[in-house]
Amino acid sequence: MNGMSLVSRRAILKGLTGTVLGARSAVAQTRRFSRPKPLAKDAVTHDWTAYLGPTHNAVSTETRLSRKPQPPLVWEFTKGTGYASPAIAGERLVFLHRLRDEEIVECLNSETGSTNWQFRYPTDFEDRYGYNDGPRSSPVIDAARAYTVGAQGQLHCLDLETGRMIWKRDLDKEYRVPQDFFGRSSTPLIEGPHLIVNVGAPGGPCVVGFDKITGREVWRAGTQWGASYASPVPAVVHGQRRVFVFAGGESQPPTGGLMSINPTNGRVDFSFAFRSRVYESVNASCPVVFDNKVFVSASYRAGGALIEIRPDFTHRLVWTTQEFGLHFNTPIHKNGYLYGFDGRNESDASLACVDVSSGKVVWRNAPEWAELIQVGGQPQRQLVGTYRGSLLAVDGQFLCLGELGHLLWMDLTPKGYQEVSRTRLFVARESWTLPVLSRGLLYVVQNTRDFMSGARPRLLCYDLRA
Repeated sequence: MNGMSLVSRRAILKGLTGTVLGARSAVAQTRRFSRPKPLAKDAVTHDWTAYLGPTHNAVSTETRLSRKPQPPLVWEFTKGTGYASPAIAGERLVFLHRLRDEEIVECLNSETGSTNWQFRYPTDFEDRYGYNDGPRSSPVIDAARAYTVGAQGQLHCLDLETGRMIWKRDLDKEYRVPQDFFGRSSTPLIEGPHLIVNVGAPGGPCVVGFDKITGREVWRAGTQWGASYASPVPAVVHGQRRVFVFAGGESQPPTGGLMSINPTNGRVDFSFAFRSRVYESVNASCPVVFDNKVFVSASYRAGGALIEIRPDFTHRLVWTTQEFGLHFNTPIHKNGYLYGFDGRNESDASLACVDVSSGKVVWRNAPEWAELIQVGGQPQRQLVGTYRGSLLAVDGQFLCLGELGHLLWMDLTPKGYQEVSRTRLFVARESWTLPVLSRGLLYVVQNTRDFMSGARPRLLCYDLRA
């Protein structure tokens, strides 16, 4: 596959449809460039086992990170199609992508990129709009297990040490879910003993809680909305644990909205309808929970809304805005303000700050700069920018991955935007995957070919250790 032969040593598990391959049977290549620096003795670090990180809100607690413009490249892994980000626990990194007619779960060493194991299964998924035929949902790690959801709803629970399949569910077939615009995209959530999935079955269930050990269905929630592209988010509200699901994918008429769910039994506290009225749109930005409130946002003229949750778990609408509508990235809340990239397309995207007390945009900026880029073998000076970027709040500042592959350190405050440093990691469109930070190493996904170097899509590891 991809011009490389598979090593003959295979472990084909009896009765299972997936195939586990050993560390020497790689179908994609890793190149190593340098060793990461040792961690500072007083550095605070964490694993990144779930989408949006350990805090579930894209806020990292790591410290002692370098702001140098060009971080050293530690290793790169040539990948197939897909938009998934990796999950990391210690030295084990789990990544999901597609090569030809197979989706592949890769387990790599997080510091070297070397392959521990691979789990492969067939797929014939086709993106109806021609963007990408790979998986969108990111892996999740819980203790000794890893969970993945493919573009066609193949849910697998794998042994983290060996890649052996523990259990599986075929969500699309079992719940009779038709293919959405871009297939399955929502990342599942581990919450206590349950794996919570936005299934989106017609007529219900909208959300299912599975026993994370056995895969058995434990509870169902909701009947009215389909599977969205946003991922479930946990939070403590009024001293109680809740899970918030922003549902709503392809439907006619377009429907969707926010659900507050008790994760122990699937009881729905309330539902708040919020979805663009445009058919070809989805809810894709994850809910942001803070101070007993939830912010949701969508593109295609939907905008944003802030919901307050009362102590009895009823809700009220605080405000709505048409000035802050996020397409697929998730905003970050800090000290009473929301920061994120508003806009549906490259041309209309901008970085904005919103006062959560009023819903008013405090400032708006479209970071752009001139840059020499090789076009047809000739250098040309072009205006480029962050466009529909993504943000991580890190070490007192913000890390931004721009849509074309630029990495920026930013100071974002209610007073404005200030660039701290900037570098070009590559020049490739669709750099939409949220970066991952773990133990001082930054993992960035390049989803299309670099049109300057010609490099194929890659997962890249950079050293940010100070």
